[in-house]
Amino acid sequence: MNKFLTLLLLLTTLFAKVTLAQTNISFKTYGHDDEVIYGMSGVSSFYFRMDPLVDMNRSKLVLYFEPSQALIKNLSYINILLADKPVFSGRMTQDSIQRLVIPLNSSYLTDNKQFLKVQVKTLLTITDNKCKDLDNPAMWIKVKGYSFLSLVKSSKNVYNDVNISNSFESKTAIVYPTNPSLNDLKAVAWAYNKIKRSLAVSDLHVYSYDKVPDTIRNYVMVGTMDQLPADKKSLITVTPQGGQGLMYLYKSNVTDSSAYRPRFVSSISAARQAFSSNEILFITGADDDGYNKAITALGNYNILNSSFGNYLVVNTASNDNIKNLNQQRTKLTFRDVGGVSNFMSGIGSLRSTYTFKNSDFSFTPKEVEIRFIGTYSGMNPADRGYFNIYLNGMLINSQKLNETGKLNTSVVVNRYQHRKYNSLTAEFRFYPSTGNCMNSFLNFFGEIDVDKSYLESRNPFVNNTLSFYQYPEAFNEGPSQIVISKNYAKYAAGAVGEVIYELNNNLNSNNFPDFKYSDEVQDGDLKKYNIVALLAKDDPLMDKFPDAPIKFNHAFRLYNNEDNKLVYALSDSVSNGLAQIFYGRGSNNAILVLTATGQNLDGAFLSASKAITEQLSTLNSNVCVADLNDNKYLFNVDKATDNIEYTDAKSGLARFWESYNLYVLLGILVLILLAFLYVRSKVQRSQDIIGE
Repeated sequence: MNKFLTLLLLLTTLFAKVTLAQTNISFKTYGHDDEVIYGMSGVSSFYFRMDPLVDMNRSKLVLYFEPSQALIKNLSYINILLADKPVFSGRMTQDSIQRLVIPLNSSYLTDNKQFLKVQVKTLLTITDNKCKDLDNPAMWIKVKGYSFLSLVKSSKNVYNDVNISNSFESKTAIVYPTNPSLNDLKAVAWAYNKIKRSLAVSDLHVYSYDKVPDTIRNYVMVGTMDQLPADKKSLITVTPQGGQGLMYLYKSNVTDSSAYRPRFVSSISAARQAFSSNEILFITGADDDGYNKAITALGNYNILNSSFGNYLVVNTASNDNIKNLNQQRTKLTFRDVGGVSNFMSGIGSLRSTYTFKNSDFSFTPKEVEIRFIGTYSGMNPADRGYFNIYLNGMLINSQKLNETGKLNTSVVVNRYQHRKYNSLTAEFRFYPSTGNCMNSFLNFFGEIDVDKSYLESRNPFVNNTLSFYQYPEAFNEGPSQIVISKNYAKYAAGAVGEVIYELNNNLNSNNFPDFKYSDEVQDGDLKKYNIVALLAKDDPLMDKFPDAPIKFNHAFRLYNNEDNKLVYALSDSVSNGLAQIFYGRGSNNAILVLTATGQNLDGAFLSASKAITEQLSTLNSNVCVADLNDNKYLFNVDKATDNIEYTDAKSGLARFWESYNLYVLLGILVLILLAFLYVRSKVQRSQDIIGE
């Protein structure tokens, strides 16, 4: 009897672990907030990258959606498709928030086994009369952002499915030597670029060897073999020879016991670590020469994407995908910017959305021609059909559809209409004639040809001064250098990674700068290269930038040009990152200088490097100040104007007067008053004597 109870308890424990070994990841964590599906018949698609350690056959999708209160629920339907296969269809219930639980399996993954595609399609009814429902704004459902995937880690030994080619997607940190060399910073930068381009995460961290938190279990470690900590070096079972680089993926079966408790994760970082064991990807080499080869391989995606083993010995390496940086990229097809063919049919609003960046072009465009080429079903005489173009949510063009069924239209937008990052929406809007409404419900179709439709940049935006609006495409033409103050190298790793990522976050993706210490830079380099400099405030190189808007090696204050009010005063008591962009002394070579103040120098550098990559509203900002609390200040500073004042350039007497002038004036006023009273008393006394 006791043996039976013991066996039963053991089975119960094992069953509990199997059923509870799950991690819940919300749509919002994946980047999908509440998604509204409009119209009588609408669809939204969601893509989720799946870790190779997930057991899809024991995982499930939990979907929450909120239907419009105006719908006739028993005549409104929702359809769920996984990998374009229908898995659920049903009427809506009377609940205000409705819940669906759909079991998953491995057949729902894409062909490369990396993504799960979820589609939600609707067919909605309000009046039971399709002709009246066509353009009713009350026809919608909202897929809630707290919908989630409940994912279970596989109980099988699936670690063979994890290799160098797919391991970057699960990394959340990069670890580098405590006193990094230029090669170490270069390795951090290219690893950072690869990881961030994989999932465009915002919470990627960098740590030196001596500051790695115990909670970080899945990361990239860089450094030559003799630099690696002894306990980590012992994990590498392959020894590179002289001149050889090495990428080595260490995988451990030891997992966190909390993985056996159902849990929600609240960040991309936690989502990516949810199923990972103690996993380290080493980027190393037997010596500096081999280490450089491994770093070079990091920038070659052909090598990385075909590395299906746990280690890669690099004997030779080159960036075969490097193209001429002067190559002009003025015309991009919709497929170039990620567009896919989308056959649309139905009534009402049928939309396709495309995104593009100014940096996808070889220069910042003053104008962009947007041309749409496609086909649609021809209009009957009484039908109403329009093709609308929206840029960043604003309607910029509308054209009436006709009986030909051929779409060929274009619109030119100027620099005030497009932004650094743009969302372009194409909309077919179709309403059949009233008499044929019921019979023509699904007769209309439309499709954009993504290979013939294109974006063409015109007239480079050229100004006397560079601005952050033109970053990073100002660095697309000509070779670049990353320049770092030697005594600030240990603070620059995260910012260098952010810079390299941004310089390559475009269709060209082949900007491989040289790395130099600031004391190695020659005067000729400042004219020949585009320069990204991460400098200490007192670095002598600062004096070699006479065209810089602000001398960061001096304390300064900025004033409003209109009313001369103080806008910003530099203070070392707060950790600030400071950035400025301007033309060098060469043939329009671009210069970006980052520096930092305060105690948290690495955080200050990183804040500045991130702030200048955001969607900035002004076309002319050339100075940016960012602190650790995500506060950003943008300025347009012309060195010929008088809205900047260097406070440490004043004499001691001038600074004393500026600080205490009110007190001095008040003291003088008091003295004058006392003198007046004294003289008055003397006069009064004299008058009294004469009177006597």
